[in-house]
Amino acid sequence: MNPIDRSEVEDLLRIYIGEEIYIHSEATSYVFVRNFRVKLMQAFVAGEGPFRIAFRFDQIGWLRMEALTHVEEDRVGRLLLAGYDDRGRMNVALHLGKEPFPE
Repeated sequence: MNPIDRSEVEDLLRIYIGEEIYIHSEATSYVFVRNFRVKLMQAFVAGEGPFRIAFRFDQIGWLRMEALTHVEEDRVGRLLLAGYDDRGRMNVALHLGKEPFPE
């Protein structure tokens, strides 16, 4: 994974706006959502690093993830975002794809 470049991530997120997507998210093992299918209406990136990303979904609300530090597009086109602490431990994950994630 590479450190987040805010403008690059904003460009990558634009691909998903208006699309039906699948989301996988985790936060320090207390919150876990996989293959949550939604229509993404808006995406926002905030901060100077670590970053906050917020999504607005069609008629069901918002999801906001904080402390994101790294990004990667995998070989099948999914967008993988993660937040690592200063000791290299992953604290949050936010993954988007147009197909369901493997179970």
